[in-house]
Amino acid sequence: MWEDDPPAEPRVRRVQQSVPRAGRNLPGMPVEMEDPDVDEDTRPGSQSRVRRFPSSESKSRWWRPSSKIGRIALALGALFVLGGVATAVIALRTYIERDARFRIAGASNIQATGLTEVSRAEMLPAFGEDIGRNIFFVPLDERRKQLESIPWVERATVMRLLPDQIRVTLVERQPVAFTRQGQQIGLVDANGVLLTMPASAMAKHHYSFPVVTGIDPGDPASSRKARMAVYLRLMADLDSTGQHFSQQISEIDLTDPEDARVLMPEQGSDILAHFGDDRFLDRYQRYQAHIAEWRQQYPHLAAVDLRYNQQVVLEMASGKEASEPTPGAQVSSAGDPVAPKPKAGEPDPPASPAAEVAKSSVAAPPRKPSSAAAKARAAQLKAQEKKKRAEHHTAQPETRRNSASVSQAASAAAAGE
Repeated sequence: MWEDDPPAEPRVRRVQQSVPRAGRNLPGMPVEMEDPDVDEDTRPGSQSRVRRFPSSESKSRWWRPSSKIGRIALALGALFVLGGVATAVIALRTYIERDARFRIAGASNIQATGLTEVSRAEMLPAFGEDIGRNIFFVPLDERRKQLESIPWVERATVMRLLPDQIRVTLVERQPVAFTRQGQQIGLVDANGVLLTMPASAMAKHHYSFPVVTGIDPGDPASSRKARMAVYLRLMADLDSTGQHFSQQISEIDLTDPEDARVLMPEQGSDILAHFGDDRFLDRYQRYQAHIAEWRQQYPHLAAVDLRYNQQVVLEMASGKEASEPTPGAQVSSAGDPVAPKPKAGEPDPPASPAAEVAKSSVAAPPRKPSSAAAKARAAQLKAQEKKKRAEHHTAQPETRRNSASVSQAASAAAAGE
């Protein structure tokens, strides 16, 4: 009775009647057990909120009507929409086809840019079927291929310009060398495509290229392209130092892609130099360093083979006398004569004239001369042979055979007469 605060009224515990969900009660579980899905923050005394979800069977979607009439109505509506779209497309197509604003009236409606060597007269036949045609029905990809079939055209672009214009952009091929087919002089690009041009047009352009041979129109395009790749590497290597050595070349034979045979202009006659397929600059510099010495030593020098590392092979002009150097004379890289070294599996090189004479003497020893005139004649022939060996440091196989024949003829004359 003396307490300050009166006792609190007893709280009445309210038992929340929960409606059990289907499948949530197990055997032995109390009916009034709290549902764990109920929010714990719900204030005491507040009524529990029971979430009810409509079943999938009770809810029907518009694209899946439950009744037969609804399904029929939906199908009719879909057919009506599709028919309307198809009708609109057909009407638009008919309008575009018959509208004169989209029709190519003439050649003036075809614009072209990038024409230098290709004229409009060469380009327009590709669009001959399109005059009077609707612009939307011009096969652009087919026209592009027809334009690229023209030899001077490398790439072509064809596009439509509404309402009635066709625009063509051409990229023409760039020649990199002259080519010779018999007596005809033409041009060739980096891909080996042969180009024709009148002589007056060539003079107008002031082209300055070497003449390339060995590019046959009957060869496949890949073969011609491989040969031109050797030519481009040769020119780039010679000009890599900025001294433009390629301007000293007059003609290149690419018949063998592994051996670029270059015609070097020299005083009196041109020299054919074998450059192989690599190290073009090193071989060119070696040629320039020794060509004056070689020409002084061999006045009838016709070709120089520079494909070897330690030596070069000098070839003389054909049709010369036996006393002159003949094809096959070998010299070291410093210009001194050397003996050829046989490779594995190859026969030994021919012996010297003296060895040939000795061999023939051993095989068939000469008989004693029968007269003093025969002795004198044999001595004269031997003296001439000795003089020839003194004048030339080295001799070719043909020269050796000729010298041996002279020796044998001298021995036979001494023995027979």
